[in-house]
Amino acid sequence: MKFRTPGTLLTVSLLAAVFGICVVYPLGAMVAESLHAGGSLSLDHYLFLFDMSNRVNLEAVGNSVFVSVVSVIFSGIIGLFLAFVFTQYRFPLRSLLARLAVLPVALPPLVGVIAFLFVFGETGIIPRGLQILFGTAAPLIPAGGISGVVLVHVYSFHVYFYLFVSAALGTLDGSQLEAATGLGSGPWRTFIRVVLPELRPGLLAASALTFMSSMASFTAPLLFAGGKNFITLQIYSSKLNGDIDLAAAQSVLLTGVSLLFYLFLTLGPARRSGYARKGAGAPGLISPGSVSRRVMIVAAFTLLGIELLPVIAIVVLSLAREGSWTTQWVPSAYTAGNYAAFFTDAALWKPVVNSLEMALLALVASLAFGITAAFLVSRTKSRLAGTWANLALTLPYAVPGTVIAVAFILAFNRPVLPGLPTLLVGTFWILPLAYFVREYPVVIRSVSASLEGMDGSLLEAASGLGAGPLRRFRAVALPALLPGILSGGVLVLIGSLGEFVSSILLYTYDSRPVSVEILAQLRLFNIGAAAAYSVILMLIILGLLRLSGGLLASDRRMSYIL
Repeated sequence: MKFRTPGTLLTVSLLAAVFGICVVYPLGAMVAESLHAGGSLSLDHYLFLFDMSNRVNLEAVGNSVFVSVVSVIFSGIIGLFLAFVFTQYRFPLRSLLARLAVLPVALPPLVGVIAFLFVFGETGIIPRGLQILFGTAAPLIPAGGISGVVLVHVYSFHVYFYLFVSAALGTLDGSQLEAATGLGSGPWRTFIRVVLPELRPGLLAASALTFMSSMASFTAPLLFAGGKNFITLQIYSSKLNGDIDLAAAQSVLLTGVSLLFYLFLTLGPARRSGYARKGAGAPGLISPGSVSRRVMIVAAFTLLGIELLPVIAIVVLSLAREGSWTTQWVPSAYTAGNYAAFFTDAALWKPVVNSLEMALLALVASLAFGITAAFLVSRTKSRLAGTWANLALTLPYAVPGTVIAVAFILAFNRPVLPGLPTLLVGTFWILPLAYFVREYPVVIRSVSASLEGMDGSLLEAASGLGAGPLRRFRAVALPALLPGILSGGVLVLIGSLGEFVSSILLYTYDSRPVSVEILAQLRLFNIGAAAAYSVILMLIILGLLRLSGGLLASDRRMSYIL
């Protein structure tokens, strides 16, 4: 694109200024701070991180990478299995179960982890129930340590594989499968040689997203890791101990690992070869015997039952009377008081209102920036320039929330521009700004997917008929972009409403979001109140998904968000 018109030049300048102030400046400040020790430039912090005599940091990195890899493997196995069963077989309640399979993605990270803790933690319902059943002195098979973190990640992230693989399976060319069968290929060989290559783009996308999410995970290690070290916990600990320089170096290390996988995905093999096939969809990829088919369906039912247990538990516990669940298997007394309190004490709504306000602010900013940026990049004449511009603009997608928080603390504890005395650190505004930086790449990805499917000749025709840039956008481009805008907007709201990782480092008491309030109630052992807040947040998110037309269950655009 040649930026010749004053309007285009002004728009590009504004986008560059926003990107520079909100992304480049904070990350640059973090890198600069990591290179300081004792008041001068130094690599001491990085040497300390890789010091073989101090194995804490190396163990933290190793645990984070190990858990991320294992999470990818098991999430892929479960997600692929569920996608296969629910797209290829027909049985009663299949459509309902297919929708329920995506429920964990509607749970904010903190809510999902707490719900899992209530069911499978050391004092959770399942371990206590087994203890009572078998009469043991301690709860049986509680989730904890490395295995506990992996289980939580698999519970939360297998949905990525389920969504992406389901989309690919739904567009397979049935004639290829028939041809393979006609040539004597067995079910397993057909799956390996024909089906799996078509699933490769979706599997790569889900693997990278799962790995990055696992590396950036903070809540699961915080509540399940016990004495194990993770890099996100090390960053949090360093910040709380006042060693912000070391926290910056640890953040740079974590960001580097995440960016490597993001670049591999973005610049790697084409992602969409599996989504544009012609021909009839295959009714079944592998045709096992009736016994095998029944076993697979029963296994899918079992997995979904386990998946629903945390959601059911958090709803039940939201009705528990405070103090009624200590050493019992389940709460001994129930009340509607946890919800009734919201109608008698307006202060209880403060965290919910804060989250809604900050999410809406992040939404407006993300839509304004993301739509404009995606439209400008799509109009770039050079394909290479457009690819690198899109990559640069969406880099924050690969930056963990803990890193964003540390970068903002370092960058905005002083005036951004000369003559502006107001500091952002410690104010309400720093949280929606952090949410904006974390979420706007989702809008760019989603809108870009819509733009790629739009016929560019329509804009040229409108221009030939005398329509100006604004009218061309409003009358021609906007209707085609609405699905992408809706997809990105809903995902921004969901991500912002449940955001916890950045919030825990940036909030103040008056600006605390609902995720921080849930943790505060949990630390006070107010289980019922924490669960009630979690249910309210979950209902808000489910309502958004319902209004968006079941986005997560059916929109293939999710495959292109990475």
